[in-house]
Amino acid sequence: MRSRVGRLSGAYGFVLLVGILSFFADFAYEGARSVTGPFLGFLGATGAIVSIVGGFGEFAGYGLRLVSGPWAQRSGRFWPITIFGYTVQMIAVPLLALAGNWPTAAALIVLERAGKGIRNPPRDAMLAVASKEIGYGWGFGLHEALDQAGALCGPLLIALVLTLRHSYRQAFAVLAIPSLITLVLLVVARAIYSAPGEIARSPERTAADEKELPKIFWLYLAGAALVATGFADFSLISFHFQSGALHLNNSWLPIFYAVAMAASGAGSLAFGKLFDRFGLIVLIPLTLIAAAFAPLVFWGGFALALAGAAIWGIGMGVHESIIPAAVAHMVPEHRRARAYGIFTGSYGIAWLLGSIVIGLLYGAHGASLGWVVGFCIATQLIATPIFFIVSRRLRQGENHA
Repeated sequence: MRSRVGRLSGAYGFVLLVGILSFFADFAYEGARSVTGPFLGFLGATGAIVSIVGGFGEFAGYGLRLVSGPWAQRSGRFWPITIFGYTVQMIAVPLLALAGNWPTAAALIVLERAGKGIRNPPRDAMLAVASKEIGYGWGFGLHEALDQAGALCGPLLIALVLTLRHSYRQAFAVLAIPSLITLVLLVVARAIYSAPGEIARSPERTAADEKELPKIFWLYLAGAALVATGFADFSLISFHFQSGALHLNNSWLPIFYAVAMAASGAGSLAFGKLFDRFGLIVLIPLTLIAAAFAPLVFWGGFALALAGAAIWGIGMGVHESIIPAAVAHMVPEHRRARAYGIFTGSYGIAWLLGSIVIGLLYGAHGASLGWVVGFCIATQLIATPIFFIVSRRLRQGENHA
């Protein structure tokens, strides 16, 4: 049996290597996502179409986890499923350079999200095993910080290419480089670390274990789904920045997205530490803060819109670090792959429905965005009492039941 020091070293090594891998993955796909809204608009899509495509992308990105999570848990093939998902995602990104119309671009955007949906549950289950040794919040937060560092660099590179070349296609083509690096690092990570996947698939689980999840998990899912419903996709936000009152040019849009990703990455480590120390209660103030993105990005001038993009990024950091980390506190290890699949799949459905509503509201009330802002804020506010109830029950010991 490995010593405590050995386990910690292995846990940190796994989290760091997967974090570096995620750096390059996010460099590629977040670089692309920083301009997908304006790119769809350039190809002839309307604001409503941009929002709905973004919603379908997130639905694919989260909905497919309903399949990949249970599949990984039943088969124990955590690494093969993770590798397949990353491969699909990294191929779709540079292919955007070849898209000649908005339906083709939309299909590639959804395909990229689908790849993420396939690979995330088995990867997160392995991260949860490693993070058990170093703290769930810290483990997921450290990974998210590295992840978001790539999400900062990718959009900045896109901004540089658009400034120098004024070409979306050349910008997408450049992203083939970090995509290839991601696939190489994936093979290296699989060769070095195989144990996390084996641990995550516990041989002691029973048929009942695979079917039963604690009641508190479902209550928490309801609150998280409300947050997702009212969180506008950045594709619509960037479309609004370009076609709305701001009229930002192409090179500014990825810079705004880079600011959002920088805020997300910087916050992730702090959020993780706060979560490990204070528990789920920290979600309440963070959700309230994140709700402020809507009036700032849709109503604000340049400075306020930039601040709104940063707050939107803080919200994304919460979505990607604390929200999934909390599931590990509610669900025992041998059920987590399925739990993450159900959780993130339902989260994606909520995001899709919300994106459709937001897109239709934006299309119908483009001149008066109060409906859009009101919908986004209301859903976040309704989620906070649910988080309070879940936090109180967790403190009382109602978890892993």
